[in-house]
Amino acid sequence: MGIIIKSAREIDIMRQAGRIVAIVLNELKSQVKPGVKTRVLDEIARRETEKLGAVPSFKGYHGYPASVCVSINDEIVHGIPGDRVMNEGDIVSIDFGVIYNDFQGDAAVTVGVGSITLEAEKLLETTEGSLIAGIRAARAGARLGDISSAIQDYAESRGYSVVREYTGHGIGRNMHEDPQIPNFGTPGQGPLLKKGMTLALEPMINIGDWRTRLEDDKWTVKTSDGSLSAHFEHTIAITDEGSEILTAL
Repeated sequence: MGIIIKSAREIDIMRQAGRIVAIVLNELKSQVKPGVKTRVLDEIARRETEKLGAVPSFKGYHGYPASVCVSINDEIVHGIPGDRVMNEGDIVSIDFGVIYNDFQGDAAVTVGVGSITLEAEKLLETTEGSLIAGIRAARAGARLGDISSAIQDYAESRGYSVVREYTGHGIGRNMHEDPQIPNFGTPGQGPLLKKGMTLALEPMINIGDWRTRLEDDKWTVKTSDGSLSAHFEHTIAITDEGSEILTAL
């Protein structure tokens, strides 16, 4: 399957889908508090998405049982919400997507629960900064490797490691389209970026080693060494001027 170039109309629909993702994520962030169970975030995501005329895209995807992924501390991605309570000092990654008029939006954010350590704050700042670096490198005429290397260089130059087994991806009518977008790579390499490409960039950055392990639930991915991990994501569209963030308020 080749990389899909979206029309102006399709990108406009994705812009609407992205805005729904941003609105719901903003509400979920406000509910990250000590003592709250992670399943509450799932309930809010379902309710608010329905109000906005969209459908959560994660629910049932390859059998995933919830509408949102909630990953805490050393959990990198795909944490399943349930009865686990968020505690003061935790960091919580929330990954969420919707389908709106047959097109998709996908974004993620990591937030602290109450007061968090300086170490955790710096991890969050670096992970979000690496996402911004990747977005700035995404423009027509650049190469996919320019995005990947920008993310890697930003994180590793600050002493963090980049998860390698999980990547960003193309997005449109399907949640995962070509190309895969590693968070590490070589500038000037890979497919040429063209106007109308829509991509989900999502650095996953660890304090310790980059390696991962899969939990017994076959979904939750953790750091292999138990170190903290953070995850930020935006859906973007490549334009003549650079890139547009479709999942920003």
